[in-house]
Amino acid sequence: MKHPPSAAAAARDRARRYWLALIGAALALALIGAAYVQWQQYRLLDGTTQFQNDALGWSFFQLEAEHLRLRNEMQQTVADPAGPARERLQLRYDIFVSRLGLVDHERAARIMRSQSVYAPTMARVRAFIAHADRYFAGASPEPLTAGSMRELLGEMDALSAPLHDLSLGASHLLYERVTERNNAVRTQSKQGIALTLFQCVLLLVFAFIVLRQFRALVLRRERLETLAARLGTARLEAESASRAKSVFLANMSHEIRTPFHGLLGMMSLLQETSLSTQQSGYLHTAKESANHLLAILNDILDISKLESGNLQVTPEPVDLARLVREVDALMRVQAQAKGLELNITMDADVPRWVRADPTRLKQILFNLLSNAVKFTPAGHVHLKIESGTAAAAGRVVFSVIDTGIGMDTATQARVFQRFVQADDTTSRSHGGTGLGLEISRSLARLMGGDITVKSEPGKGSCFVLVLPLAKIGPPAPGAATAGGAPGGTGRMLKVLVAEDHPVNRLYLEAVLDKLGHQAVFAENGEEAVRAAQAEDFDVVLMDLHMPVMDGFAGARAIRALPLPRGAMPIVALTADAFQDSQDHARAAGMDEMLTKPAHLPQLRELLARYGGGVSLAAAPAIPVAPEGHADIVDRATVEQFHASLSPQKYASLLASFFESHARTLQRLRAMAAAADRSGVWSQAHALKGAALSLGLRSVSEHAEALKNAASDAGKTDLGDALDGLERHLAITRDLCRSLGWLSAAPGRTVS
Repeated sequence: MKHPPSAAAAARDRARRYWLALIGAALALALIGAAYVQWQQYRLLDGTTQFQNDALGWSFFQLEAEHLRLRNEMQQTVADPAGPARERLQLRYDIFVSRLGLVDHERAARIMRSQSVYAPTMARVRAFIAHADRYFAGASPEPLTAGSMRELLGEMDALSAPLHDLSLGASHLLYERVTERNNAVRTQSKQGIALTLFQCVLLLVFAFIVLRQFRALVLRRERLETLAARLGTARLEAESASRAKSVFLANMSHEIRTPFHGLLGMMSLLQETSLSTQQSGYLHTAKESANHLLAILNDILDISKLESGNLQVTPEPVDLARLVREVDALMRVQAQAKGLELNITMDADVPRWVRADPTRLKQILFNLLSNAVKFTPAGHVHLKIESGTAAAAGRVVFSVIDTGIGMDTATQARVFQRFVQADDTTSRSHGGTGLGLEISRSLARLMGGDITVKSEPGKGSCFVLVLPLAKIGPPAPGAATAGGAPGGTGRMLKVLVAEDHPVNRLYLEAVLDKLGHQAVFAENGEEAVRAAQAEDFDVVLMDLHMPVMDGFAGARAIRALPLPRGAMPIVALTADAFQDSQDHARAAGMDEMLTKPAHLPQLRELLARYGGGVSLAAAPAIPVAPEGHADIVDRATVEQFHASLSPQKYASLLASFFESHARTLQRLRAMAAAADRSGVWSQAHALKGAALSLGLRSVSEHAEALKNAASDAGKTDLGDALDGLERHLAITRDLCRSLGWLSAAPGRTVS
């Protein structure tokens, strides 16, 4: 248990924070002071550097020296101003004027503003130069005479004292500036040393505090590591105990389930014996009790597997619409028994093929729907499947909505806990262990999803299952998918067969009956669509070429039905095995293609993939066509017929075929005479399919030749093809009679 810190510890923490803040503030002030001292040093050094760079002292000395040289040269030239010394005098004058530019400018005036003699002296020098330029400057200077020389020499003498004073003043000013800089640098150096020492002291104090904090953190970490090790040991011990308990529960559940299966089996056998009404009632009650107890054991086994980590999900390709239909078929009985309406809707944008564990997904949906039915006395239960949006984007959302008793907020908060039920009173009217919802949520989270609930008392509940079911493409034809049981025994399927030829319908009826499946027949695509709208089918066998509405249009119309009914499997069943037809069939929404003749093993394997499977006893062998007649009949097909159906059934199919061929030939000749080539093609295609199904190779080949002739626009006369077909129909009929497959008496007529 975590205790609050004591008052002393809190006071120590406050004092530590105070001293840290104080030291930080002092260190900041020291850094600011050091920065200020550095800035002052920079200003002083910058000003001194500017003064030294200007070299005013040396410039004033040069000006004074050139003044003396010019004065001496003028004294020597007074006697003969126009003589040979005139050029030397001009040179000295030019040098003197150039030296004036070094001291007569704005920066020099700013530096020498403390010297009162600077401004008047510069004015007198400029006045002298202005006077002397009349004789020494310009393109045509005035002639220099002895009188003008004496006048200029007098002005030069008057400048001697001011220039000397300026030179001395500049030297004195430079000395003062250097002395001032040295004193300032000395003072600032002392301040910098003091600030540096102060910073060092502060850093030492700060380092001491940091070291203390670091030691405290190390001690705290060691204590936390020790505590974590103890907690880890305790967790391992608790997990070991939990696993031992779960393994014990799993073993016990298994040990109890084994004799229970035997008990249920014996009850089932006993139910088949002759019992009185009272005994049947007792047995029914005992069987219901045993099933209820078995369901409780299954829940306990799932809980123990979840706790021990032994329960795994196995994702595989799942036809989601088909899985929902199977859930609907099982739950609808429970709903109708209570007088409830069960509605199931599936949005069109929900992926049909996903990767999921079908067993666990069904278990979750069964639990949610069973609870909804159980706690709904009247009204309806609605299962809605839709694609997730916003936060649930890329997921599939299953919503189970009912108009039942509902729950308050407190019940919603604990409804997913173990052994908790919505009605937890001692007189509760609803049974159950309270494990179903916890198992369902655990399974959902194991699959990467979750279950939430919204409810109001008296207004019903809404349980929402959100799962990340990855969308995949449909598996390759023949691949095993969820719900299929190829090669084994399965349930009876309800099969919709769309076939326009009566002989093919008789054949498929016999084969499906032999396989133990229920068949509903439609003569064209329009009838098949109406049947699919009215009833649920496990699979649709769709011929491609039929009158009124062909198989392509029929498949598209079924796919347009609301889900999940619009997702029922559709298998193309046709004699047309061209790749173009297969591509069109898949584009129309068909799942597979089965080429005629559809033998019993192919149909059995096909239907096994959709949940149906049977074991057939081997039929006794009967004589078949010798090798010499292989060009007239297909020996393999006939053998398959004899192995699958009774000889009487095969003879009946042959009789129906040959009896109907006379009318078929009459229709073909009438269509050929009316130039109805599409009608000829359709009739010939149907005749070819029926002949292939019965193994009549020669008739099938000549029907194909008639189809090709009808589709050839360059062939105007179809008489030869019709004659050949009629001739081989007669030859094949006679051969069947000679082999004993077809009796001389006519069979049942199918129009």
